[in-house]
Parts: sequence; structure tokens; C-alpha cells
Amino acid sequence: MKELTVDVLVEQVLARNPTLAQMKAAQEAANARYPQVFSLEDPTLSVTIGPATYGSNAVNPAQRVFYSQRYPFPGKRRLRGEQALAQARAAGDDVETTRLDLIQAAKDALYDYYLVARALEVNATNLKLLGEFRDNALSRYRAGAGKANEQDIFQADVDIGRAQERQITLERMKPVAIARLNTLLNRPPALALPPSPQSLRITRILPEPQVLQAAALKARPELQALANRLAADQSALALALKEFYPDFTPFAMYDRFMGNNSQNFQLAFMLGVEMNLPVRRDRRQAAVQEARARIALRQAELVKETNAVAFEVQQAYEQVKESAQAVRLYEKNILEAARKNVKAAQTAYVTGKIPFVTLVEAQRNLIGLQDRYFEAVADYHRRWANLDRVIGGSPESALQEN
Repeated sequence: MKELTVDVLVEQVLARNPTLAQMKAAQEAANARYPQVFSLEDPTLSVTIGPATYGSNAVNPAQRVFYSQRYPFPGKRRLRGEQALAQARAAGDDVETTRLDLIQAAKDALYDYYLVARALEVNATNLKLLGEFRDNALSRYRAGAGKANEQDIFQADVDIGRAQERQITLERMKPVAIARLNTLLNRPPALALPPSPQSLRITRILPEPQVLQAAALKARPELQALANRLAADQSALALALKEFYPDFTPFAMYDRFMGNNSQNFQLAFMLGVEMNLPVRRDRRQAAVQEARARIALRQAELVKETNAVAFEVQQAYEQVKESAQAVRLYEKNILEAARKNVKAAQTAYVTGKIPFVTLVEAQRNLIGLQDRYFEAVADYHRRWANLDRVIGGSPESALQEN
């Protein structure tokens, strides 16, 4: 690849990162709960044999075949299944939450990579120009006649040293940015990557915050997970109320009892039913209270998360709006004025109208503004990534749906 793009990076992170596989495994485990809780218990089969005895106290042999199947009170199995299905849906929502988190993390890491690369370019250009300034000052100093003084050379050396120090810092930051990307890609940290994007476009349309908030309330998987867990808790409450009713165990028995040989004991077939007696009401009342408390807790949590989502969307919207305005301001006004200022300072210095320090200061301002411009561009895209995350999708899809 000529450069690492957002789409390719996100695709590869979602395919390679083990966190998503971990959450999918948790979802599969949750899905496997339904057939376990909905199934009936295994039936019971028992065979009993009593041997015959002989003599004065002789008895006939005895046999018994006993078969039983336990059935929960009507509605219990359905409620257990509904509870398991709701928990499985919540686990699926957790997978989507992890997917969105990975997408945002991948984008943030790429924008850090982009920012380091652009800072290295700006610093390299700065070092080149400072070298030219120094050569110019040295030539003028050697020409004599007061065209330049030795301090100009020293000042150039100081600024060159500062740029070299920044170069060291940036060269440390670049492998860290690469390692972060490789970690997300489940690769060794030091493996090489394609170059970062050369430029990032500022072209996306920002919908109104009301549209974004409505989309977020529909799409945020955290809200859906809470709603599904609330449904599971409601099923748990209904199940706790059902525990006041007995379960039934019908049985069939085929047996002959031991008795005196003089009597004729034939094998007999019998049917019956047994049930538990739900007399431990205190335990069951406590379970109902616990279930009701969990529902209240989940409802409060859902309201709290809903309010937090609305705030997050509004905050992310304002941040994107601010960054877009800042980037346009740099592109239309600030950078062009700073470049013209350096050119004018170069001309004025050559003609002896300004001291060398004024030229260096103009160059410093340009370099600082270029760094802040690329930071603004990176922040703009980071904030878009955050807006995508808090919405639970892209604002463009929100526009299409509304």
C-alpha cells in the first residue's frame, strides 16, 4: 500500500483483534444457555429387586420398576427461556459495543500516526530553512561592513538545536504510534506499516444535534444491552413469583411386594404424582424483593445512560463543529499570512531592515502554526470518530434514516 487508509485499517482491526473474538465467544456462550434452561430435567428410572427367602419365614421375590418425569409449574420454562434469550441479546449488544470501541481506537491511532508524520515533515523543513538562514547570516557576517553580527549565527544555532531536540522527540513518538497500531492489529509492535495518510479531507456533513441524538437513542448498543438486561430481570421477577407454585412429578410404577409364600402377590401397575410443597415462603418473598430491586436498579441505570448519551452527542457535535471552524481558519487565513510574513522577513533581513532575530521569530511562528494546523486536522478527525462512536454509527446514515 502507498499509504495506510482508515477503511483498510478498520477492516483489518475488526478481522484480527482478539478482543472482538473474545466478546463473540461470550455471546455464543450466552446463546447456548437457552436450550439448557428451557429443557426438561432428565427422567428418572429405577429398578429394585428383592430376593426370595425359604424356610419357616419364606417370602416371595419382589420387583419394582419406577419411572418419573419432573414438570415445572406451567410458565416457568417459558420464563427461563425468555430470560436466557434476553441475556443472549444483551451479549450480542456487548459485541457491537466492542466493535464500535475498536473502530474508534483504530481511527484515533491512525490520526496519531498521521500527526507524527506531518510533524516530522514540518520539522525537517524547519531545519532546512534554519540552515539556510544560518548560511545567509554567516555570509553576511563574513562580508563585514556591519551587515550582520556574530550573534545572528549563535541565534541560528540555538534554533537549529531546538529543532534537533524536537526531531529526537518525534522519532521516539513514531515507533510508539506504529506499536499502537500493530497492537490493535494483533501484530508484533515493531513490524513495519505503510506510510500514514498524506492528507485528511474535511468534507463530511454535520447533521443537527437533534437528528444525531435521535439516531443515538436508536442505535447505541449500550442502551439496547440495558433494555435487554431489563427484560431479563423482568422475566426473573415473573419466575420468582411462579416459585410460589409447586412443580409436579408424575410417575409410573410396576411392582410386586414381598410377602408370605402362601399368598399370591401379582405384579401390579400403578400411576401417581408427587409435588414439592412451597412452604418456605420467606425464601421466596426475599427472591421476589431481590428481583424487584434489580429491576429498579436497571431502570435507573437505563435512564442515567440515556441522559449520558444525549449529553455525549451534544458535546461531540460541538467539538466537531469547533474543529471544523478552526481548520478552515488555518487554511483560509492563518497559514497563508504566516508564510507571507516569513517571506517578507527574509527580504527585509537581506536588505538590512530588520534584525536576524525578527526573521527567526517569524519562522518560529510559522512552524508553530503549521504544527497546530495539523493538530487541528487530527483533532477534527478524532472528534468525528468520537461522534460516530457516541451515535452508534455514522451521522450520514442518521440523515438517511431521518
